[in-house]
Amino acid sequence: MESGIDVILDKWELKEGHDSIAFMEKMVTDPTIAKVAVISDRKYAEKADGRVSGVGTETQIISREVYEKQDQNKFVAVLPERDEEGKPYLPTYYKGRIYIDLSSPENYASEFERLVRWVFDKPLHVKPEVGKPPTFLDEEPAKSLGTSVSFRRALDALKNGRPFVEGAVDEYLTTFAENMERFRITLDNSKEADEQVADSIDEFTPYKNEFVQVMLAIAQYAANDDMQKKLHRFFEQLLPYLDRPENMSSQHSWDFDNFKFIVHELYLYAIAILIRYERFAFSDRLLATPYYVSSNANRGRDATATFSEFREYMESFQGRDKKLGRLSSRADLLKQRADSSGFDFKWLLQADFVLYLRATLNDDYYVRWWPETLVYATRSYGPMEIFARSRSASYYREVSKILGGVSAEDLKAHVKELQTDQQELPKWQFERIAPGVLTGIDKLASTP
Repeated sequence: MESGIDVILDKWELKEGHDSIAFMEKMVTDPTIAKVAVISDRKYAEKADGRVSGVGTETQIISREVYEKQDQNKFVAVLPERDEEGKPYLPTYYKGRIYIDLSSPENYASEFERLVRWVFDKPLHVKPEVGKPPTFLDEEPAKSLGTSVSFRRALDALKNGRPFVEGAVDEYLTTFAENMERFRITLDNSKEADEQVADSIDEFTPYKNEFVQVMLAIAQYAANDDMQKKLHRFFEQLLPYLDRPENMSSQHSWDFDNFKFIVHELYLYAIAILIRYERFAFSDRLLATPYYVSSNANRGRDATATFSEFREYMESFQGRDKKLGRLSSRADLLKQRADSSGFDFKWLLQADFVLYLRATLNDDYYVRWWPETLVYATRSYGPMEIFARSRSASYYREVSKILGGVSAEDLKAHVKELQTDQQELPKWQFERIAPGVLTGIDKLASTP
């Protein structure tokens, strides 16, 4: 009544001398009676099924109305209680129909709202009008990596510690790597190559975002040796996409530029996420373990490669830089994609810088890493977060693992050497990075 509903209740309406059967029939047949709520507790359900007393008569009236008329929205059972097993007390004629459950104090408010909405024919969930078919149905079907099911299974397994987590992650990574071939592009000479490459990279975005979510879950819940091995094998499977396939007799130098960007981005995210969650030993194993190169005949080098293979030059974007007037359109695209994904770009910067330092600490001439994103760090005035924290010697001992275990003193000497050789420092026109600033070298490991 307080909710604006005029209630006709037998205790209020039936007086001495009134015909109870006529009253019950009126509740069913009177067009002014919009709704009938059947308060079905244990006694009511028993009397209804046994056709006992007034409830039995009422049941005969209602059940005929319920079964003979298509519009069954006039009646609803309301439960004030359940049996010892938690089952509802409902008369046989009503079973299988939806009811309103006021038996639980925890759900009373929401169920009472359902009751009021039922009376006023204002359901909470309203079927929307049928709109026009979306325009994308008329477009060419988008490429699919085919990872949707394995992605959800892997993510659930990682977050909830399922016993099949290793198999689920392995299935996802294997499907991902094998189906990358679907994104191989055949350049159209009538269109600008860099635009075709950029379009392919954009089309791959949902799968990059899937990988980021799986990588975040691995870093948080399963940063163990088995996961490191699975990730290592995964990146090994991606290396062949950076080369000409054996069945391809000719190529343009930019035919694989979309793969060069995608593989580089995935590797950068993997290291960035591991740094974000301080999985330094895990990162070190990923960087230190050689990668088997199955397409080594094309490379003409050893059968194994280092992490530096995951960043390769993109010829098509050299022209894009000139066209857009940018120092690095590749770095711009990496930043835009990070910003739109919700993952803080600063971690990609730190990963790129760490990879650059680790490569320059290596004596092997072929181990080189161009820190693409650091064009955004050329005007930094303070150390990156992991190096700011490395003011503590104990913290630096952990960070040093991702740098190959180099001591603080050796890193200081190395950074000073980098800064004295300006020609070797990464630069974009007149912009250069300052390794001493980015590492906070003067205060590195200066406190316990």
